[in-house]
Amino acid sequence: MREELLSIGIDIGTSTTQLIFSKLIVENMASNFTVPRITIVDKQIVYKSEVYFTPLISKDEIDAEEIKNIVHKEYEKANIKKEDIKTGAVIITGETARKNNANEVLHSLSGFAGDFVVATAGPDLESIIAGKGAGAHIYSKEHSVSVVNIDIGGGTSNLALFSRGDVKETGCLDIGGRLIKINKNTKEIEYIAPKIQTIIVEKNFDIKIGDKVTIEKLSPIIDEMVSLLEQSVGVKEKTSLFDLIVTNKSISLNEKIECISFSGGVADYIYHQGEVDDYFQYGDIGILLGEAIAKSDMCKKLKVVKPLETIRATVVGAGSHTTEISGSTITYTTDHFPIKNLPILKLSEEDEKGGSDALKKSIKEKLNWFKVENDLQRVAIAINGKKNPSFNEIQAYAKGFVEGMEELIKRELPIIIIVENDMAKVLGHALYSAFQLKKDVICIDGIKVENGDYIDIGKPIAEGKVLPVVIKTLVFN
Repeated sequence: MREELLSIGIDIGTSTTQLIFSKLIVENMASNFTVPRITIVDKQIVYKSEVYFTPLISKDEIDAEEIKNIVHKEYEKANIKKEDIKTGAVIITGETARKNNANEVLHSLSGFAGDFVVATAGPDLESIIAGKGAGAHIYSKEHSVSVVNIDIGGGTSNLALFSRGDVKETGCLDIGGRLIKINKNTKEIEYIAPKIQTIIVEKNFDIKIGDKVTIEKLSPIIDEMVSLLEQSVGVKEKTSLFDLIVTNKSISLNEKIECISFSGGVADYIYHQGEVDDYFQYGDIGILLGEAIAKSDMCKKLKVVKPLETIRATVVGAGSHTTEISGSTITYTTDHFPIKNLPILKLSEEDEKGGSDALKKSIKEKLNWFKVENDLQRVAIAINGKKNPSFNEIQAYAKGFVEGMEELIKRELPIIIIVENDMAKVLGHALYSAFQLKKDVICIDGIKVENGDYIDIGKPIAEGKVLPVVIKTLVFN
């Protein structure tokens, strides 16, 4: 089976909004005698929109109507109709994810395609999406090295550390190209973000709203922002200002960082240096920040990896497929279906090998990836599992899950576990027993997923023996 899907990615960030239409080729890679294994074998970008500044009504509210106008206009320019789109993804990231009406905007846009992945990405999930979009995880896996990707946008710099292809840590700093805004005509400073203002006062820099800017005048604050980025990846000792600039957390630096890559709008001016006619053509400090990073110790002491994409290191759509799972190997204790657009938290093999304590620690830490403004999103936890687990191994898995998912367990939602190997029935029963039959459990197997995937689980069919599952894989440019 070979099929073409027309998919769309809509990325609404702190500074910019863009759309990408792509053609995805999916193929069944399994034999005739096994469960279908549909894989995206090729992708082709068929249309890229221009990059828009994200429209806002106020500092707390996105202009939802203008976003819809942008999307509608780009559909017309691409000569694509809504009904042509089979699947897609709408992702709101950065400062925009914290706006009061972020979810309302997401769901109003989901009508522009058949069955969208719609997600609000907090700083940790945004770091992972940006790192994968830049290709840092691929480089890390292919070269067996650690790579930190820094995605530098308008309001934040998102860090994701990959080691041999696995996400190890994430972090976020309030450093970005639009934290100082400049009038493009008068060259006067119109806005300084509160944290940047604190640094200016602390360091006694001569920079204030209303000042006419020059490169020399802004150099001290640019150098300080670059220094803080250097501190985040361990090439400089941390100063007293570092904690101020951390959005939610930074990476711990327990693992030696060998390589660095940059994505986001600012990254264009890290990799593509040359003559710049007007450093303030975008009404911000992004160009200056990019050029300063290119000359920094980060680029001298670490191997610089050029990303697959910089400003377009974003979702180009979502390929999806449906498969059926045998009822003999699954557990579900109540009918909560259908469940839509559930993000996957995939544990590494290293996490699984460490026993119940390692599972507990890893789950607790990685659940933070799925928080927006400290509110934990609903999530499914995925593992490879074992082909022939012993009773003790099953009990260790159950203990690690129960203790690690404490924050999820408090919510009135079922616990959802996805296992690749054939052990969901026994693991599901062990979990249900560990919860003293008081917490609903859904445990399914035969499903291969990765971090960044989303799933839908449909209502049981075949007299309740089978659960149809749709896996939605975010596809990057």
